[in-house]
Amino acid sequence: MAATTTGVPVTEPLTWRVARLVGRRAETPTAQTLVLDVPGWPGHLPGQHVDVRLTAEDGYQAARSYSLAGPADGDRIALTVQRVPDGEVSPYLIDVYAEGDPVEVRGPVGGWFVWRSAETAPVLLVAGGSGVVPLMAMIRARRAAGSRAPFRLVYSARTPSDVFYADELRRRARDDQGLDVTYVYTREAPEGWRGEPHRIGLADVHTHGWPPELEPLCYVCGPTGFVETVADLLVGLGHQSRRIRTERFGPTG
Repeated sequence: MAATTTGVPVTEPLTWRVARLVGRRAETPTAQTLVLDVPGWPGHLPGQHVDVRLTAEDGYQAARSYSLAGPADGDRIALTVQRVPDGEVSPYLIDVYAEGDPVEVRGPVGGWFVWRSAETAPVLLVAGGSGVVPLMAMIRARRAAGSRAPFRLVYSARTPSDVFYADELRRRARDDQGLDVTYVYTREAPEGWRGEPHRIGLADVHTHGWPPELEPLCYVCGPTGFVETVADLLVGLGHQSRRIRTERFGPTG
């Protein structure tokens, strides 16, 4: 697979690079953002991801893909990792991996599920759980580029404690002109929240999304069932399928 930092495939094959942890911060009780220094990092677009590979002393290797959580920043990248019960990679990254320790990374990967700052069309971001990570990269990139493209984020989470980037999203929704953030809670809602916990539905997408006649770019990321449901809802509301970009995740192995 070839790298796609501009959306045009690069002929050089992706190579593994040694990255070292330079910082971390908690996002939820089960998720952390890891900041890695990657010498020679070629840059990336918001929405792309990387492969992370661990190698044990006996030579056994395990690799997983993680979305980049922020825009390009020199040789530094940020990944938000959620601990997967009985996982091979995420428990190590969250509980064992220490500052200065190495891991291997390969990327950036992907050229379709990306947002470019030259875009001026309205953007609808729909996230399910940890699917908010690449969408947050787009929100951060918008601010960094000084873009005036209007963004709307509809974020479905189980409970308020499961919301990634909660403080930052609250601050950006208040301070970033042209950014609206709406939450859908599926199991437990915060005190004072209007409505009952529910799975995302037609009313949520219709009320908090953009009218199809504005031809927004729609990005949907989350578990497979969530992504398929939201994509079907968008098409049913009249959005052009070519302007709906999806990224899904699920159990590995």
